[in-house]
Amino acid sequence: MPKTSPYAEKLTRIPVRDAAVDVEGTRTRYWEYGTPDAELTLVFVHGFRGDHHGLEPVVAHLPDTRIIAPDLPGFGESSRFAAQTHDIAGYARWLIAFTKTLGIDETGVIVGHSFGSIIVSAAVATGLPATRVVLINPIAAPALAGPRGILTRLAVAYYRAGALLPAPLGFALLRNPLIVRVMSETMAKTRDANLRRWIHAQHDAYFSAFADRDVVLEAFRASVSHDVSEFAARIEQPVLLIASDRDDLTPIAAQESLARMLPDATLRVIPNVGHLIHYEAPADAARYIQEFVRGGVS
Repeated sequence: MPKTSPYAEKLTRIPVRDAAVDVEGTRTRYWEYGTPDAELTLVFVHGFRGDHHGLEPVVAHLPDTRIIAPDLPGFGESSRFAAQTHDIAGYARWLIAFTKTLGIDETGVIVGHSFGSIIVSAAVATGLPATRVVLINPIAAPALAGPRGILTRLAVAYYRAGALLPAPLGFALLRNPLIVRVMSETMAKTRDANLRRWIHAQHDAYFSAFADRDVVLEAFRASVSHDVSEFAARIEQPVLLIASDRDDLTPIAAQESLARMLPDATLRVIPNVGHLIHYEAPADAARYIQEFVRGGVS
């Protein structure tokens, strides 16, 4: 099994520091890549059950950019919310407060992957200042309506079992490495054996780094109860959608429909990739982001 990222050489050339701030009742850990005085700042919001590590392959291909990548409250190294539910509204409030605390104004670009795409969309629709918005593998339609909705129904049953079992057993089930591997095998589409093994290693290492059972159950319910389309009409900023043609959660038709709902949207489709653009095609994603934020696409 590969011990280092296939993107490690590029990533190690980029300066990085980590810090923490108190936001919305949580100690939020975040990582800052690049130089603090860079002309452009991007804020990366990761997906469900992940943490900031998941988007590092995209970071590796954006060497001349300042990137802020927090762990969502309750995931990775950020503490859970002290007194609110881990739902879309709560995460949206947190993201608005987080960017304000770090002094990121309307010149910043907000990037969300998967579950993060819903959080970003909700935050922007309710007042998060940003010059542009990028959504990678956006959840463009209800999860149960996706091309493999049966898998979502199985996931619902799995998380329901995790909720009904006694707390220690439920927590163990939700972190079960065999189930994590099944999820990883399902999502990965690459035929590159080494890349596939590394993707599985990433999921093994970080996919169960959530604070407790309530956090992951609340966030899962949020992930299958909302999608970007419900916020689309209220997002006035230019939006870049980076989608893929083998995404099991959202078909291309739904991405095209979402692009029409947004007042100012550009859709880029990466072929032969599924829901793991950030792992399987980070160079393509980074190139589209660079074109978009530097004015090449609007």
